[in-house]
Order: sequence, then structure tokens, then C-alpha cells
Amino acid sequence: MKGSAELERRLGLDSTNSGKPPSSDGLKRPPRVSSLREPSGNKTGGQKGHPGSTLRRTETPDVTIDHYPEACTACGAVLTAAMASGHVARQVFDLPEPRPLIVTEHRAHGCRCAACGAQTRAAFPEGVTAPVRYGERIGAFVLYLLHYQLLPEKRLTALMSDLFGVTLATATIARISQDCAERFQGFADAVRNGVAGAPVKHMDETGFRIGGKTQWLHIASTILLTFYRVSPRRGSLLANVIGIVVHDHWKPYYTMTGVLHALCNAHHLRELKALVEIEKEDWARRMQRFLRRACHSTNLARDRGVPLKPGLIALFDRCYDAILADGLAFHAAQPALAKAARRGRQPRRVGHNLLLRLMTRKLDVLRFLTDPRVPFTNNLAERDGRMMKLRQKISGGFRDQNGANHFAVIRSVLSTARKQGWDLLRTLTGEPHHLIAELRLA
Repeated sequence: MKGSAELERRLGLDSTNSGKPPSSDGLKRPPRVSSLREPSGNKTGGQKGHPGSTLRRTETPDVTIDHYPEACTACGAVLTAAMASGHVARQVFDLPEPRPLIVTEHRAHGCRCAACGAQTRAAFPEGVTAPVRYGERIGAFVLYLLHYQLLPEKRLTALMSDLFGVTLATATIARISQDCAERFQGFADAVRNGVAGAPVKHMDETGFRIGGKTQWLHIASTILLTFYRVSPRRGSLLANVIGIVVHDHWKPYYTMTGVLHALCNAHHLRELKALVEIEKEDWARRMQRFLRRACHSTNLARDRGVPLKPGLIALFDRCYDAILADGLAFHAAQPALAKAARRGRQPRRVGHNLLLRLMTRKLDVLRFLTDPRVPFTNNLAERDGRMMKLRQKISGGFRDQNGANHFAVIRSVLSTARKQGWDLLRTLTGEPHHLIAELRLA
């Protein structure tokens, strides 16, 4: 019976009620609502008062074309531009025609001194190190498409050739990435220190294929910073971290010293959803509703710029304890599971294990109630890591460790620049020490 129940549970799990990725649901996805939010009753799409992003007129068009009628629609008389009495304007936004490459020739002249006859040659500008090379804007465009839009190298070379007439070899792309990663290593280190010292940071990790072997990409981020690093060990955690770490209850995070913890409640809601749908445990349904209402209350308080009232926090605390007590009583009344072996602890049901975690880690589960800086979920780090999985699906991994490390540095730069509100291409062509000085940490 146990084996049958376990099989039924596994068959009932998908991306909406477990940690499985959406891609594992297959083509025949069950007709379930993927969101963990409760229905609001509103129609889909933008709500009333939403600012929107409608295309708006500009007061300084680049090109103006005047159109005049040729003849009067009433009597057929000829009309000219001098007879114009007013106009109605409409604007069309479009891309410019791709222009040929701009080729700049640097000539280092030599001059002979009239006093002593010595020959002195001028120095070339920094970066002009070869007889022929591509400029920094082409390099920035390649890096943006490769490491931010995640285009495979073959499609990237085709795009550059089709749109700009630029012919790139794989070795050239690798050299551009290497040069950029080496130039921005100090910037990535500054981001790493900023994340480690932030009051609240999010952490997550995901498998990374390098040289045919699985390694780990560690993500540490805040609202304004993102730091990626590659490690052969999943348990290789960021050092010298202070403040509050938001994570998904992976146990090695609890080995970090000098920090407080906040657990991702999106994970809890998915686990509770499975208990409601598969095991039909009533306490899980009540805990789902409790967490959603607690999240809604904290969001309202945060929008108003005020903390939750102590009386409301105490009420939430009592409700939480009552639900846990009912859940533990329910599992205490269930028949014990058969042991698979003579030794070892007595096996527990999935719901019982979740209850014990919610009880022992209560402060970490509910930290979002008492500290307005702490979010309800770890979605920030998960979003920062989601595109990394897409990169692997597109290109299958990295050939060597160097390529993976270069990607981690450049992606740290691009993701941080996006959060800072910087222009990505200008960031890639900018001076790293100037960018470090402009970093906003909070």
C-alpha cells in the first residue's frame, strides 16, 4: 500500500505543487492554474489606473514629410501648398537602415627632432593593438547578444553578418568575452562585496554543465545587485556574509554563521498545494490561506510605508500555531508507516515532515511579518537564475571552466546594470572603476 500511495503522489506532482521545473510537465499539461495566488475576480490584463506603455508622440521628429491635397473635393479646383490652412499629424516609429561599418584609421606619425636628429613615433590609443581589429561597440553588441539575450554563437555570427556585414569567427567571440571578463573582474568583485554586506540578500544555486560534467552556478542578489559564480561544489557558499539570507531551506545555508534566515514561502505554498490536491490534508488548506492573507497584509502595509501593527502580528502568530497544532494532531492519529529496514528512525509522511519544518523554523518562515525589508518569497534569486537554465537548453553548457567563469562575470555586470537602470551597451564600453563609483547598493 505504501508503494502504491508513493507512486500516486509522484504522478500527481508537477511544477505547480512541487519544485519540478515547468518543462518537466510535458506537452500534456494538466488543466491547472499555475499561479499560487488566489483568484482576484478581476478580468485579465491591465487594471484600471495601470500606467501602461502606449507609444507616444515625440515633439522632435527626425524626418517631416508634408502632404498636400491636389484638388478640391467640392469643386475640383487645383490646390497648392500656399493655400494650406492647417494640418493633422501622424508619426511612424521605425528602425534606421543598417549603415556600413565605420572604419577609423589611426596613423602614428614619426617626427625627427631638429635639434638632435632623433626619430620619435607617436603612441597609438589604448586598445588599438593590432593592424586591424573590431571596435568596442561591436564587442559590446556581441557580448549583449551572447551573454544577455543568450544567442548561440552560430546564430550570433549569422545575425552580425546579415545586419551589419561583420564576419566573426568563434575564436574572435571567445577573445571578446575573455577581454571583457578580465576588464570587469574588479567590478564583479565589488558587486560580490556589495551583496555580501547588504542587509537582505537572496541566494540560490543551479546545476551547470561544464566540460561534460555538472558543476554549480551560485546566485547571490539584491534588488540592485546580482553576483554569479561557478563552483564544482554545491555546498561552496559565499563567504563573509552578514545580514539576512533569503533561501529555499537547503540545509547547508544553515551552516552560515553570523546571519539570520528567511525561508521562501512560495516553496511552502507549492508543497501545501500538493498536500491539498493529493493527500487531502485539511490543515494544509488552512495554512495556504493563512500564508496568502499574511502576505497580502504585509504588502498593504509596505505600500503604505508602515509596519504591521503588533496586535495583527500576534494574531497571525496564534493562528499559525493553531494550524500547526491541528496538523500535528492529525498526523499523530495516523497509523505508523512500515519501516523499510530494521535500523534507522521511524519514517514520516510528507505532510508530517513539512509540519516539523514549519514548526522548528517558525521565525524564519514568518520573518516577513516582523521585518518589512524581508520579502515573502525568494523569487528574486530564482528569477536571476532562471535564464541560466535557458542558456543551457540553448547551447548545452560550456566547453571549459574559463568560458563558464567569463560568462559568470559578464552576466553579473549585465544583470547588475539592468537593475541599476544603466544602458547595457554603454556599460560594456564604460570604464569599470567609474561604474564601481556609481554603484547604488541600496
